[in-house]
Amino acid sequence: MKRFWKEVSVEKEGDGWGIRLDDRPVRTPARSPLIVPTQDLADAIAEEWRAVGEDIDPRAMPLTGLANAATDRVAPERQAFAGGLARYAEADLACYRSDWPPELVSRQAESWDPLLAWARRRYDVDFSTTSGLLHVPQAQATIEQLSQAVASLDAFHLAGLSPLVTIGGSLIAALAVVEKAISPEDAWQAVSVDERWQLEQWGNDSEAETALENKQHDFLAAARFLELLDG
Repeated sequence: MKRFWKEVSVEKEGDGWGIRLDDRPVRTPARSPLIVPTQDLADAIAEEWRAVGEDIDPRAMPLTGLANAATDRVAPERQAFAGGLARYAEADLACYRSDWPPELVSRQAESWDPLLAWARRRYDVDFSTTSGLLHVPQAQATIEQLSQAVASLDAFHLAGLSPLVTIGGSLIAALAVVEKAISPEDAWQAVSVDERWQLEQWGNDSEAETALENKQHDFLAAARFLELLDG
């Protein structure tokens, strides 16, 4: 799709904020007007549209993509979407540890133990951890508490939470970002500890490095989306 507009503006639209390209409202892929909850987010999305060159590159517009997802995908089936993310509570990354080598074991503990400790305090739950490959079940009370935390979020927060969970594999780390208990950068370091370890062992692997950089880009973009929702 080619750029067809000259000016980008932000306007109040009911309880939210819309973005206009010249005199046309930005619309989602499903053709709904794109209305976001905060002016900060609308301004940031507008900047993405201002930065477009001759051709639109969706990869360069992650905030627009997440807002589209919140409107078209999440809002119509918010409870079902929340339930899908909540299932990560049953097999959170932070509960599955290596038993060798000692340096990796230590790095995982340094990254994941504080997250589990935070979640224990915040949600009054406990976690089962394992160093084996087999699934270890979590207490039903733990699953229910974390599921309730996810279900309480609105469509836009769920859209921002989703990449944090699916990229990082940890619902706990994602909720810690939502609640500002950990910085997005520290959360990324925690959820990527295994992949960064593997890169260290393999040496130079440009394909794996690029894949990890792309994951980091998407993870941090989702965290920024959440920050712009909360001001």
